[in-house]
Amino acid sequence: MNGNIEVTYKIVNNKDLNLTLSLQELLKNEKIVKTIKSEFAKGFRNIDIQIDQELSDKFKLETIKEHHSFTVSKDDFADIVSLAEDDATSKKLLKKDSFVELVDIKTLD
Repeated sequence: MNGNIEVTYKIVNNKDLNLTLSLQELLKNEKIVKTIKSEFAKGFRNIDIQIDQELSDKFKLETIKEHHSFTVSKDDFADIVSLAEDDATSKKLLKKDSFVELVDIKTLD
């Protein structure tokens, strides 16, 4: 195959935060509900937050990481993870208890 692939990755540590929450879980927390009420219903009494239907919207809380990129031939597609680890090692990014997580793979013409 002709062409190249741009690979983007980040270095992740086992101690990094990576948590997925739904809005329904968030609204079950009394402190969050109290904060919403005090911000958007200030001065009102006997206010309740009601949910019409099951909320499925989710969001992630995760540690912000710098993204690193490199370019390889399309022929090297099967070895992308190994090449990303090699790139991180050559840039001295990998440390104890850390690993490479692929973020994006783009085909370049």
